[in-house]
Amino acid sequence: MRITFPHMGNLWVGVKAIFEDLGREVVVPPLPSRRSLELGVRHSPEFACFPLKLNIGDFLGALEQGAEVIVMAGGVGPCRFGHYAQVQAQVLRDLGHRVEMVVLEPPRGHLGEVVARLRRLAGWRPLGRILGALRFGWEKLRAADELERAAARARPLETHPGAVDAAYRRALAAVDAAGGIVGTRRASSEGVRAILEATGRGGPAVGRPRLRAGLVGEVYMVVETFANQEVERRLGELGVEVSRSVYISDWARSHVFLDALRLTGRTRATLVRRAAEPYLEHFVGGHGRESVGESVLFQREGYDGVVHVAPFTCMPEIVAASLLPELSRDVRLPVLSLFLDEHTGEAGLQTRLEAFVDLLGRRRRLGEERLGEGRAAAWKSTSVSTSAR
Repeated sequence: MRITFPHMGNLWVGVKAIFEDLGREVVVPPLPSRRSLELGVRHSPEFACFPLKLNIGDFLGALEQGAEVIVMAGGVGPCRFGHYAQVQAQVLRDLGHRVEMVVLEPPRGHLGEVVARLRRLAGWRPLGRILGALRFGWEKLRAADELERAAARARPLETHPGAVDAAYRRALAAVDAAGGIVGTRRASSEGVRAILEATGRGGPAVGRPRLRAGLVGEVYMVVETFANQEVERRLGELGVEVSRSVYISDWARSHVFLDALRLTGRTRATLVRRAAEPYLEHFVGGHGRESVGESVLFQREGYDGVVHVAPFTCMPEIVAASLLPELSRDVRLPVLSLFLDEHTGEAGLQTRLEAFVDLLGRRRRLGEERLGEGRAAAWKSTSVSTSAR
């Protein structure tokens, strides 16, 4: 059984570790590229979601390398993601591929269904063995996320363009190759240090960049850099530190484990729902409500603006985008919505990002000037009062 799966950011690092630890042969698809996109667009329904088209390109690349089984996540609610696996399986059958599609649906309280599918994929190994492999994969995902966070902090501070990204790629390769949980944590720690030192400032990256922006939207578009045309890197090169609303380990935890057991408690998800309530009280599918709530939280945390990314025609994110202008006015937070697909031009995207960053810079300078004037007025008032006494 040669197992493959779609790309979604650095998800491949964790999934590969899980199945290899269980003794299965893994076929990692080629990284998303213009070729895989062209394949996906050519063979997918014209108005299918952009991520679905990219997934088809991933699968065709993996099938060329001998993959036999595709592992695909499922979804629930008013979002086309829940139908991805069925549509993709039909597309591949129409192309003459007799590959097996195994769908891991959110169990909604029935964790046993997911466990049964995992045991089959794992060759019916003992449950304890499977749990150990899942923990190992989880550590890989967390390590990859730490590297991405470090790169986002360091990129706006680098003196030699591309140095941080080069250090990040080396660190990610080290995490992928690391054996065991201890080795993975060591590789992550060393990788973070190397990334921060790659700024060229003679030591670890310190200080706060001039601007900070949150990145919200549909999860695939947020974490898959090829799909969002590397918007995080582009902003970093413009001097902006970017924080994502979701990282791949967050998605895995909420989409599989917490959702399975219906455990939310005082998690970030609870705070997001409450923050979104004045604008959107109900679940609308996908990450529509999260896009609204996370934008509010980013404003409360002092961010200068928010970039909202989504696939073209994505219904949940269209709902969110219709509410973000009102939110922007209420909390005085600039928001840039980007709906992307295979037709999005690089030059136009870069121009919009540059204009948005200019706006954020002007607002920051104006705010600092007003703060300075307020402090001067307060000092003058204090001086006059002191003299009068």
